[in-house]
Amino acid sequence: MKVLVIGSGAREHALCRSLSLDSDVTALHCAPGNAGIGEVAELHRVDALDGAAVTALAREIGAELVVVGPEAPLVAGVADAVREAGIPVFGPSGEAAQIEGSKAFAKAVMAAAGVPTARSYVCTDADEVAEALDAFGAPYVVKDDGLAAGKGVVVTDDLAAATAHAAGCDRVVIEEFLDGPEVSLFAITDGVTVLPLQPAQDFKRALDGDQGPNTGGMGAYSPLPWADPKLVDEVMETVLQPTVDEMRRRGTPFSGLLYAGLAITSRGVRVIEFNARFGDPETQVVLARLKTPLAGVLLAAANGTLGDLPPLRWRDDAAVTVVVASHNYPDTPRTGDPITGLDTVAAEDAPHAYVLHAGTKRDGEAVVSAGGRVLSVTATGQDLTQARERAYAAVARIELDGSQHRTDIAAKAAAEAAEVAEA
Repeated sequence: MKVLVIGSGAREHALCRSLSLDSDVTALHCAPGNAGIGEVAELHRVDALDGAAVTALAREIGAELVVVGPEAPLVAGVADAVREAGIPVFGPSGEAAQIEGSKAFAKAVMAAAGVPTARSYVCTDADEVAEALDAFGAPYVVKDDGLAAGKGVVVTDDLAAATAHAAGCDRVVIEEFLDGPEVSLFAITDGVTVLPLQPAQDFKRALDGDQGPNTGGMGAYSPLPWADPKLVDEVMETVLQPTVDEMRRRGTPFSGLLYAGLAITSRGVRVIEFNARFGDPETQVVLARLKTPLAGVLLAAANGTLGDLPPLRWRDDAAVTVVVASHNYPDTPRTGDPITGLDTVAAEDAPHAYVLHAGTKRDGEAVVSAGGRVLSVTATGQDLTQARERAYAAVARIELDGSQHRTDIAAKAAAEAAEVAEA
């Protein structure tokens, strides 16, 4: 089939890489893409938020499946426009994407579905904010109700900082802090059948030891050797299936990728947030481990035939992604800096390690930075220790002036798994 992917980040590069390896994909297109995606897909210019423009492009190239990667086009209803044109599309409707587009909407869905989540208040003025912050106490969790490109959440012990973040939002959700480790679990769904993927864990803080400001994600790993083997089954039963059933009951069926951000608390699993698309950088490690060809799974979700598919197959390998970010990320990242060493990674580290582009573009023959998170260096190995070693060896080959990356991605989990193995 001919596939068109919408988006320009490392998530879309990971999707395009997997699709390019699928023998059923005869032609792969991406709009607008980036320097790395251009190596595996034909790139096109398009306004990703314009449903009519995306639909016209899909028709022009004869796309038989459109995959919408980022959240903003989904919330803008791009999938609706493509679907109305009779082209299969992987991604929820604009109404269903409100499960990410509005934190308050997501809370209402969870309440109706009986999904365990943090207690919360929706606030629209300073008095309500002050009352909610006082009710929950520190650490304060303040979430912009709308889309904020992964940067709309502040978790802080500083009351002034929490209040200031709330003041900068039209509407905020203030909720209780959830203790315990966080887990990302993706599920592909056609609105009825729910197919969970393998869990992953990402690292939101900019600096080692989970210090520094919140970011869109500085790295991820999968599998989670410390997690309960029954975790996925439990989340399916208490979170994912009830949510999909409730969305369908409301008349806004959710078809596409439902992302559950979870906290494994002392009181059990709690949902932190839902997203309406593949998460970044978790997608990079989850797809690295997926053995089942991707295109057929996404098409089945788009066509409502997910229940006909056999179980997904997974590699035993572990996967680790390390994000290389530009100077001064996440504040005002510097762009336009040349990136070198990419050819060396391709020559020396493939196929066990490879580079997925996020914020890059071509400047003549050179590849330069074009965003805050620039690259996702991804590696697989027989365990997390080997995957980490390969990922960081590849990172060391890359030169980007002023760049930064965390050095502790998956370090704790790898060490704990190694101790268990030795015992």
